[in-house]
Amino acid sequence: MCLFSIMENIESLKIWKRSSALSAEIYQHLANLKDYGFKDQITRAGLSIPSNIAEGFERDSYKEFANFLKYAKGSSGELKTQVYIGMKIGYIDPATGRRWIAEVLELGKMIGALRKSMINNSGN
Repeated sequence: MCLFSIMENIESLKIWKRSSALSAEIYQHLANLKDYGFKDQITRAGLSIPSNIAEGFERDSYKEFANFLKYAKGSSGELKTQVYIGMKIGYIDPATGRRWIAEVLELGKMIGALRKSMINNSGN
């Protein structure tokens, strides 16, 4: 049984919902992009955020969850960089890119706060 299953399920976590929605939006927005290398990289970074949150949530300890949140936070930095580059080279329109960056920054703050909570609850 997952350590957190008593509290809630992954689908009810706001951070997971928002990062999943952003990932899906990125996939949809770039569906017709012919630069497969760029599209693969940015969609993987976006997908990695909710995936790492979910994997950590299913682990057996706060410490392991905190570790996967660290990976998710790293992926948020990667995604932010790729959005900036996508705007600069014309793959992502500026309004969409600014909105995605704002969301990634907010997700990064949320991940950081949740990670700090997990570390504090792990006894470290």
